[in-house]
Amino acid sequence: MVKLAIAVPASVVSDTPHLREKTSKVGLIGRAAAIFRVNEIVVYADNPKANQSGDLDLIAVLLEYMETPQYLRKRLFKIEPRLQYAGILPPLRTPHHPLKSKASLEEGEYREGLVLSETKEGLLVDIGVEQSALLREKQFAVGARVTLQIVKFGKQIEVQAVSGEVPCYWGYRVTVERRSLKKLLDEGRFDLVVATSAKGTKFSAIAGELAEKWKRANSVLLAFGAPTRGLYEIAAEEGWRLGEAVDFVANTIPCQGTETVRTEEAVLATLSILNVWFGF
Repeated sequence: MVKLAIAVPASVVSDTPHLREKTSKVGLIGRAAAIFRVNEIVVYADNPKANQSGDLDLIAVLLEYMETPQYLRKRLFKIEPRLQYAGILPPLRTPHHPLKSKASLEEGEYREGLVLSETKEGLLVDIGVEQSALLREKQFAVGARVTLQIVKFGKQIEVQAVSGEVPCYWGYRVTVERRSLKKLLDEGRFDLVVATSAKGTKFSAIAGELAEKWKRANSVLLAFGAPTRGLYEIAAEEGWRLGEAVDFVANTIPCQGTETVRTEEAVLATLSILNVWFGF
């Protein structure tokens, strides 16, 4: 199955002055990513003339907080100003955010865990129930987050580390690209790169060709522009040509009724269309 990543600019929150609204906007992006099983969210610097470290870090920490199971958040995140309005972030309700109680645990079930301490028998891990689970392998450090599978449920819950893929959607990871989108593209991490723009080719006109390349790709990146500057403008300001750096520039919202489409709106619309066409 294709690994899907989306790239959103730091400026996605630049037109929103208040932290509460910034938090809400990031929440929409995280929620859309989870709905359509996005594996990675890249937050990239899109304005070389401005210091965007604050916005990059804010977006990243909010997305990471959303992706973390509720039972691990207090251990992994300190109380800080950037998370002041984290309570308004929508719940992901993905498979790795279980609402089950201890009594409903089952052998073979997957869980995210946090290594609490080391004992003679192995590592004690918090998996979101009253009792710590025992991980007999000791290859993880205290404080590490680990994907686990329950192998024994009884007086002592025992788990094992998952080395391969979990057979269901298991959330996204967050990557921060502090240089530029072009630097990310130059790394060649993705087999297929699709940029979105109102100035791009109508999606229906390239859907067939895109579908063929999608089938052969192992990793796909969907890139989105900023609220006030699209990808063509961002590329021009940095001195490179968008059409030469990506495989397709697609207009996924043709004949839009508004003057502009916000990034979080474009993310949801684009993922919706691609999911229907390609069933990723």
